[in-house]
Amino acid sequence: MEHMEPVPISPKEEGRSFLAEDAAPLRIVPVARPGGARYPDAFVGRIAVGTVHDGAYIPPRFLQRADTDVVQDTYVRERDWGAALVADALCAGLGIQSYSHIDIARALMDFGRFPGSTPENADHYNRFAINHPFSVYLSFEEKKAVLEEYYDPISKALDARIRGHLISISVHTYDTRNRSGTVRPQVSLVSRALGSQGGAEVPVGVFDPLYPAVLGEFTCDRILRDRISLDLEKDGIPVAHNYPYLLPEGSVEVRSQVWFFFAFLKAQFEQQNPGTVDDPTFAAVWEMLLDTNLRSTKSEELRSYLHMYRKAPEDERQFFREARRAYEAVHGFLHRDHDRIIDQYRFSPERPSSLGIEIRKDLIWAFDRNDQPERPRPEQAWQIGQCLARAITQYLAEDRPQAPKDLLIHPPTERAES
Repeated sequence: MEHMEPVPISPKEEGRSFLAEDAAPLRIVPVARPGGARYPDAFVGRIAVGTVHDGAYIPPRFLQRADTDVVQDTYVRERDWGAALVADALCAGLGIQSYSHIDIARALMDFGRFPGSTPENADHYNRFAINHPFSVYLSFEEKKAVLEEYYDPISKALDARIRGHLISISVHTYDTRNRSGTVRPQVSLVSRALGSQGGAEVPVGVFDPLYPAVLGEFTCDRILRDRISLDLEKDGIPVAHNYPYLLPEGSVEVRSQVWFFFAFLKAQFEQQNPGTVDDPTFAAVWEMLLDTNLRSTKSEELRSYLHMYRKAPEDERQFFREARRAYEAVHGFLHRDHDRIIDQYRFSPERPSSLGIEIRKDLIWAFDRNDQPERPRPEQAWQIGQCLARAITQYLAEDRPQAPKDLLIHPPTERAES
């Protein structure tokens, strides 16, 4: 990961309109009032906080064929107004010096989804990274540029930033009302993947079938989730869990859980099979399993060969046959001792937690009668962020059980780009 100088969010980003300016894919934002950590030293440096949808920038070259009125409406509706204010307050309470902030406006690109182009009228769960209406406005080359110049660098930077962390918090804000007109809870803690809610399965064609479906039932330690919920309620802030929606499989919270599991499995496998470490066919298999952003062309070829039975390229048939044997070796390793391996990972306190926190926009940002943003409400954001920090502190200091000594979860290596 390249060094990133901390750059504070500028006041102009608090305005109503999107900023037609070039921007860095990701900023590391210094915390305005950093305090000191009040939890055990063992956890210092093991908490990562970030925002995904509070960006204000749309590079001018992507606006050439756009209807700016439509873009403006989409920008206001899609932005997580105030998420950065809460992230700042949360970090201050935890003694964290900075948080990650995606600058690109969600109206253009949503890093919380798989790469692709969003159809018109797609619902919340069936979106892709290139948002509508830019999915209509942009050419093929421009869409490629959005993903290669923004999505991929953000992916690399966040991979490096959360590697080795025990807790990753993604701060979001959501609309005041559901489409039916009912008022949403002030806060919702989102920790369950969509696929686990109905059929308790990983959707076909998303992650590799080796990923255990049971791991989708929660993306963070439920004690952590419940401690946050209890402390918010005691502070007079009503809380819901996984409402009004769950985590789409393309969300950062879900993708990171898959990264961590396959990295754990890789470490376990290579410990018992050291001769495979430098084998290029095993390397191709691990690259495919860790390609949870679905950005590697070579991984997609191997994935389709293994699971869709497509023909291998003529000049690579032998390599693909050997890669299939490598995949079957990993498959056999997992399933020979399936219950022990899965339970060891699933219930360990050292399993990394990824939690999405949704805060109602009107609590931390004032809107006019036409639902247009007027001004931030920093005092309320500070109250919520500080309460979140107190809860996480208590979880680390008192609630969290000791980890078993035999579990080592190694962070994933960087995924190769196509």
